[in-house]
Amino acid sequence: MNESQIDLAHAVALGLIDDEDHHTIQTIIDTEDPTLCTELRRELRTTRATLALLSEITATPPPPSLRTRLLAAIEAEDPPVAS
Repeated sequence: MNESQIDLAHAVALGLIDDEDHHTIQTIIDTEDPTLCTELRRELRTTRATLALLSEITATPPPPSLRTRLLAAIEAEDPPVAS
């Protein structure tokens, strides 16, 4: 894989692709050589696994008051009106 394709795989893993990038990825998966397709899928898996690990490591629990504030905000809303 070239650097551009690796960057594209990272963008896919982050969910940051537009229609043009989606078309490029689909072309690689559908028509390119099997080695490139395998490398792309491996890069996607590795990037997604790294992002999952990063989210676990950096996760911060919400402040205890958040539940109370959210419930109060919901209670303060007008109930939906059936149409």
